[in-house]
Amino acid sequence: MTALILLIDQIVNLYIWTLLAYVIVNWLVAFRIVNPWQPFVRMAIHFLGRIHEPLMGLVRRYLPDLGGIDLSPIVLLLAVQFLRNLVIGFLAGGQ
Repeated sequence: MTALILLIDQIVNLYIWTLLAYVIVNWLVAFRIVNPWQPFVRMAIHFLGRIHEPLMGLVRRYLPDLGGIDLSPIVLLLAVQFLRNLVIGFLAGGQ
């Protein structure tokens, strides 16, 4: 059971780090620090977008429009942390 808990924890940690990388890359592109037409940058944005945009789209559907501020990564990060704690607590036997 400990191996399953560690596996879930590592998968969620990987998802969180890739979400942070996606947000940072989008900021770098938005502030014109990184050229989005470079092949590596385009590949990274495409890959990370395919992982995170489906869930961020669901979150955006329920958030109010705040103009240029996108709170969906923060809400998604909190939701993933909450679900990880819930699943690990359930698997650990509620200790």
